[in-house]
Amino acid sequence: MRKFDDILAMAAERKGSFGAVLDGIAAAKPPEEIAAIPDDLWLAGMARGIMQAGISWTVVDKKWPGIEEAFDHFDVGRCAMISDDRFDALIADPRIIRSPPKVRAIQENAVFIQEVARDHGSFGRRIADWPAEDFAGLLQWMQKSGSRLGGSTGAYLLRKMGKDGFILSRDVVARLVAEGVIDKAPTSKKAWAAVQEAFNTWAEQSGQPLTVISRVLAQSINN
Repeated sequence: MRKFDDILAMAAERKGSFGAVLDGIAAAKPPEEIAAIPDDLWLAGMARGIMQAGISWTVVDKKWPGIEEAFDHFDVGRCAMISDDRFDALIADPRIIRSPPKVRAIQENAVFIQEVARDHGSFGRRIADWPAEDFAGLLQWMQKSGSRLGGSTGAYLLRKMGKDGFILSRDVVARLVAEGVIDKAPTSKKAWAAVQEAFNTWAEQSGQPLTVISRVLAQSINN
């Protein structure tokens, strides 16, 4: 496995300079800012990712005001208690993406958020307190405990909310494969542990946050 500086140099050669690789990367939010994000915004973020999966993001963007209205602006209590009649009305509502599995996932994630908030004070508090050294564990927890938050959905949500972490995009996975960390996108606990260990090693070498390391890995790959 190459050292981080070597991979950064590869990325800089591809992009033309170190600045082209590193400039513009959004800084992660401090834990207390993440902890202060209201639960309804977490549910809204989950819902957007779920609605966007498999369709044009532009379509979801255009429909988003109507989606917010249909789901009571993602009031967690209301969304957790969707009755059968309301569920039927939602999947017939032209304001939203009319997918029964996606609507059900939003309800299930409202329940998920409620349960986490009951144990930790808020969903944001739980995310804020999760250590960066186990970001892979956070992604796996969200996939297992939430609904339709696997793949890149959970990772993009966390990035948007300001949590330091990595996204296992096609290019990032390709770099991890090239470095001998994994042989494909991780699915087993062993593979996820190997990914986390690699990121932790590069973080120790560079002093950079996981978000920056993820960006560098992605830009080091020739497409």
